[in-house]
Amino acid sequence: MEENFPKGHVESLWAPWRVEYFRAEHRTGWDFLTEAARTDDDAAHLVVTRRKSSFLIMNKYPYSAGHLMAVPYRKTDRMADLTGDEVLELWDLSIHAQRLLEKAVLAQGFNLGWNLGRAAGAGVEGHIHIHIVPRWAGDSNFIATIGGTRVIPEALQPLYDRLVAIQQELS
Repeated sequence: MEENFPKGHVESLWAPWRVEYFRAEHRTGWDFLTEAARTDDDAAHLVVTRRKSSFLIMNKYPYSAGHLMAVPYRKTDRMADLTGDEVLELWDLSIHAQRLLEKAVLAQGFNLGWNLGRAAGAGVEGHIHIHIVPRWAGDSNFIATIGGTRVIPEALQPLYDRLVAIQQELS
């Protein structure tokens, strides 16, 4: 085996469908969560569920297929600023997300978490949200560990359509 394997043999991981994410969405000052909170076109913004004070949205830059976020409509960056109703509703949406993902992507486990502030990895500063990330036995493999790359096996729109259909079944 050559010394430069695998780099000499595996130069590129092609994901041409990702172009839809980065073409127009890296605008300075753009807050896609506030835009999604205010829209009446849920499908265009990948909003799966709406409640009185919060909503469930697909993450356009997922850690894994089906990565969802529970987000309050009201913009805040501190957990202490959330009302009791907002906390309960965000938690309820997290449970709802787990039920959807168990059916939609056959999730076997979940990572749930908050990234509060830039130092903690918050990609959207100023708009708190809970990440609901589906997991499967053995889903961590060499490509993520050695290559620093994630493979997302499904495009967002087909998964969004399936989540909405499953949600209707559960209602």
